[in-house]
Amino acid sequence: MITARTHGLRSLSPRAVLAGILLAALAASLVFAIDYDGYYTDPAGLSWRYAASWLLFAAAVWSLRKVPARQAAALILAGSALVEATGLVSAPRTSTDAYRYAWDGRVQAAGISPYDHAPADAALTRLRDNWLFPTSAACKGIGLAPIPSAGGSAHCTRINRPAVHTIYPPIAEAYFYGVEQLAPPGARLKPFQVAGAALAVAVTAALLMILTRLRCGDLRTAAFWAWCPAVPVEAVNNAHADVLGALLTVAGLGLLAARHRLSGSALLGAAIATKLMPAVVLPGALSGVRRVRDAAAVLVPATVFTALAYIPYLLASHSSVFGYLRGYVQEEGYEDATARNRYALLSLFLPEAWAVPALVVIMLFVTGYVLLRGDPKRPWNGALLVTGTAFLLLTPSYSWYALLLIPLVALDGRWEWLAIAAAGAAAYVTSHAFADPATASTTAYAIAAAAVLTGCALRRQTRATSYSDAVMTPDRS
Repeated sequence: MITARTHGLRSLSPRAVLAGILLAALAASLVFAIDYDGYYTDPAGLSWRYAASWLLFAAAVWSLRKVPARQAAALILAGSALVEATGLVSAPRTSTDAYRYAWDGRVQAAGISPYDHAPADAALTRLRDNWLFPTSAACKGIGLAPIPSAGGSAHCTRINRPAVHTIYPPIAEAYFYGVEQLAPPGARLKPFQVAGAALAVAVTAALLMILTRLRCGDLRTAAFWAWCPAVPVEAVNNAHADVLGALLTVAGLGLLAARHRLSGSALLGAAIATKLMPAVVLPGALSGVRRVRDAAAVLVPATVFTALAYIPYLLASHSSVFGYLRGYVQEEGYEDATARNRYALLSLFLPEAWAVPALVVIMLFVTGYVLLRGDPKRPWNGALLVTGTAFLLLTPSYSWYALLLIPLVALDGRWEWLAIAAAGAAAYVTSHAFADPATASTTAYAIAAAAVLTGCALRRQTRATSYSDAVMTPDRS
């Protein structure tokens, strides 16, 4: 046994050993960052910890370049499990969204539609406990929202926006219910974090399977997702349901690339019914489509599945199943270019009143390009272009949105788009270390845009050089 293990270690390439060492350092760095409770009190210190993790991530991925494919695949998958496990070291540090997940699951377990009542509604008082709804002195903590109370003592909740109805689509709500049903009593948010880790590793496995079986790229690029610091922070520690949408999106695009349109489109519909945002990948799913019939073969199953997912909740609910969606759009400034630093990059060059029309025109142009010139064998290529462009134009301030973008980068191999994920983290955390958070956030996205443009220019130059060399090299056969 010992001899066999020793032989296995000796058979590892030096680069694989180096990658393993850097991976271990990355995991240690992530524990150091995720366990640090500095979001409210020390955003600069937390940002330095994140920066160290991103640098180690870049070094670890770079070290994979010449690792033999079989060793690389095993290292990526094992590394994914290690990296995602780092998100389990503490309760959520930078987001309170998972508390709403736990509440929605509890409400459904009680036989009540999650869309019918806000958490602060007195009709659900019997479902409250001291964990999600602290009282008296326990309400002095950071991040707690006050709620109305008939008594004299203070009442509060860990759930954000407790006065509004839930915003999450039906597949996400079914996920919350499933985790609630499987969770042991008193487990609190740990089951959601464990589920997030399992889903994140499943995304890694799906990426490796697609890249290997379809032979559509270098399987080593799966490490862009598997080892990315944003994944254990947002998918595991903060337990964002976006990771479920990412898994369904990756699986759907993989099936479409393998010409399984019905199942692939249905999975994309499930992804949309999880977080709505995956709808932005549909132009990529339609890459190169020339006939209406072919477009319908993708759009109809996706639309039907999304609609079917809503029907059970629609029948069980007395209130709108879209919940706080319209209010959220207004709150986040998507209807007002002056709100929350929305459309920050566009506002650098255009009057604020022109930002939304410019956004529409640019997105129509990019979408049209993908539809006409996209590769149906690589639908994630167009999906990445549309999704990444949308992020640069919308400049979202929530770092977990990048959980949709990162697996597309892993499939397509264009690493420069990861700069958008780093910019999202900077906008969400680092910007609050500055006197002018809006300027800091805009700067982060401007750097990301420059990285994307530089990467695209370098790739174009490399392709042109390779083509020129091929043309100029005489055929000696």
